[in-house]
Amino acid sequence: MAKKITINGKTILPGENVQTRLLVSKLPSGTDIDIRVYVYRALEDGPVLLLMAGMHGDEVNGIETIRRMIRRKMLHPLRGTVIAIPILNIYGFLNFSREVPDGKDVNRSFPGSKSGSLASRVADRFTREILPYIDYGIDFHTGGASISNYPQIRCLMEYPENERMARAFGAPFILNAELRPKSLRKEAFNQGKYIIVYESGESLRLDELGIKQAIQGTGQVLQELGMKEVNQKITPAPSLVCIKSKWIRAKFSGIFRCRVKLGQYVKSGEVYGSLADPYGNTAIRLKSPYNGYIIGLNNMTVVNQGDALLHVGFPEGTEP
Repeated sequence: MAKKITINGKTILPGENVQTRLLVSKLPSGTDIDIRVYVYRALEDGPVLLLMAGMHGDEVNGIETIRRMIRRKMLHPLRGTVIAIPILNIYGFLNFSREVPDGKDVNRSFPGSKSGSLASRVADRFTREILPYIDYGIDFHTGGASISNYPQIRCLMEYPENERMARAFGAPFILNAELRPKSLRKEAFNQGKYIIVYESGESLRLDELGIKQAIQGTGQVLQELGMKEVNQKITPAPSLVCIKSKWIRAKFSGIFRCRVKLGQYVKSGEVYGSLADPYGNTAIRLKSPYNGYIIGLNNMTVVNQGDALLHVGFPEGTEP
């Protein structure tokens, strides 16, 4: 029997496609701030898949990914239900910001509280209204600030359902990532639900490569879960699994000139860039201390001591 789904006080029956809005709060001007939720239910029972973006309001790649899939009518399943939320953090989206106005991160505020901070209230509304119904989820993110991420899935690979979804998605890299306290992924896991995170590109910039991979990968997950039929079975490209990762940080402040690209393999001792003072007195070649793949890259030219420069992923069978 199909699962009963009631969101925002409205029961959504099998075969219905509904758009609703979850009121979160009001701006000081009195303008309502609400979260748009799209629900697509097939007549035939099946899994409930969440597609969500805009947890951090400045991460526009995921927002654009879900927008395109809604526009192209790609989210109508043959079995089960798709719940799509293009923007969770409306405040951050309006202010070109990662956080909500009180400076807190929604993805460090789960399960949330009705009477807590603004970020906690956003998390609470999602936890009460959406999370109970889903079985699986894809949470779309990008790199923060000036960091670009190469297309990658992040999940705990020791759990078969996570691995199943991650490999079906077919991103170039899968990063075995621990659950962070008070994150959506951690709260979902505590409730027996499986959410993978897709990372690609940089905040406030659209990355076509990452968006196309996101749309294709989502279709492959729908197929893997039996929610979508295709005339010809799609075989996902094999992903390279990174069991661990480390950031290489700037030992000095200065002008950073990078000589490597995202997705590239670097060897220990290989020069990946240089740091120079702005007056022409010194320039230091930077050598990688690791063998691994570059899955994240700082695009800033001017960096401070301790800033993250490269995110290096280590494939299975290698040690950092």
